[in-house]
Amino acid sequence: MNREYHKWWSPSLGRDMELLIFGHAGVPAVVFTSSQGRFYEFEDRGMVGCIANKIDNGEIQLYCVDSVDAESWYNRSVPPRWRIARQAQYQAYIVDEVAPLMRLRNPAPQRITIGCSFGGYHAVNIALRHPDLFTGFLSMSGAFDLTRFLHGYYDQDVYLNTPPHYLPSLSDPWYFDHYRRGTYLLCSGWDDHCLGQNQHLAHILGSKGIPHQFYTWDTWNSHDWPTWQRMMQLYL
Repeated sequence: MNREYHKWWSPSLGRDMELLIFGHAGVPAVVFTSSQGRFYEFEDRGMVGCIANKIDNGEIQLYCVDSVDAESWYNRSVPPRWRIARQAQYQAYIVDEVAPLMRLRNPAPQRITIGCSFGGYHAVNIALRHPDLFTGFLSMSGAFDLTRFLHGYYDQDVYLNTPPHYLPSLSDPWYFDHYRRGTYLLCSGWDDHCLGQNQHLAHILGSKGIPHQFYTWDTWNSHDWPTWQRMMQLYL
């Protein structure tokens, strides 16, 4: 399996950022970590190995990025405004730095996002915000309303980074033209503490006419890596 390590100084974030690439061809996918995870998490947790055949066959190529959750949503040492500003800088890093690398390395017309738990939020948010760059997402056990991290603080950036808030009011046909060409998958488990948020987001997507699929798994301990491995094998 092709495995590459990359590191560069990020102008968007003002610090070094690292990532791993797995695969040589296929649909390129940005992989977001779970809460405060590192860029090697998917490899360590067996998420890369469980789809090794698809990677080796040139069906999919993973770009496993690092997180800055500890500097944004989880950073209780700074005011809420700083936390959401760091989230906006992180999104700029993905859009302005990682996405161009993906286009340079792989000219495939489709690009998707993948994430589990907190990573599911990042995968959904950036794909819906930038449907010209990302044509789909696979979110496993995602949590999508993170305003609880901000203790009542709310501004335009919070709104624009909370899918259940901005989607109901979205009316720009440019977005819906792109959404209609996308592939959006939400997965959760019946005992998953994030199930309600997935049901709510699926309802919003349906009410806006955004094509999507929502799967609820009948399994125990669904908010965990063994279930997410099986989801990866089935849905990618």
